[in-house]
Amino acid sequence: MVNKKQVLQWLQAFATEIEQNKEYLTELDAAIGDADHGINMDRGFKKVISQLTTVADQDIGSILKTVSMTLITSVGGASGPLYGTLFLRASTVATGKHELNAQELGELLQAGLDGVLQRGRAKLGDKTMVDVLSPAVVAFGQALAENMDTLAAMQQAVAAAKKGLQDTTPMLAKKGRASYLGERSVGHQDPGATSSYLMLKSLLETLEKG
Repeated sequence: MVNKKQVLQWLQAFATEIEQNKEYLTELDAAIGDADHGINMDRGFKKVISQLTTVADQDIGSILKTVSMTLITSVGGASGPLYGTLFLRASTVATGKHELNAQELGELLQAGLDGVLQRGRAKLGDKTMVDVLSPAVVAFGQALAENMDTLAAMQQAVAAAKKGLQDTTPMLAKKGRASYLGERSVGHQDPGATSSYLMLKSLLETLEKG
């Protein structure tokens, strides 16, 4: 089970990860993008954390919807709409719920991925956040099919996400600003995939704390 308190802790942990990796994300983005991914994400999640106190007593769906709306209005570039859509779609799975079982968490992750796929129109291998989110969702589902619990499934998901992240380095970018660089995008880790990995990693670390 993942309860509401853990969801709030996860969002706080993700915000902290973004803050600590702000320069790193911006460096990655300087190589193949607008050099603002870390700055934009940090601004957005500082805003998210300031809003969470107003919805802390509400259900998980309402909390995630607030995250979505905050990111859409405060994060520039493609990241705002993409992360905003991810959290918006995830919120629909958690409407009215104060805790999620393993199956529901899997559905939430799948819904978030579906939102990103629809919004960004990227597919696996395009050198985007999809290259982290998609293998993570698949691994989580496979773990559940093998009767693993939520924590074990999340560990599998993050291991798959880490490999997906590393796999973005040799890829040729086919979406977003990085795609304009053509062959020069090869050899650089994707910044959006990196922040997506940090999101999943912070969820795992929250669950490990129990």
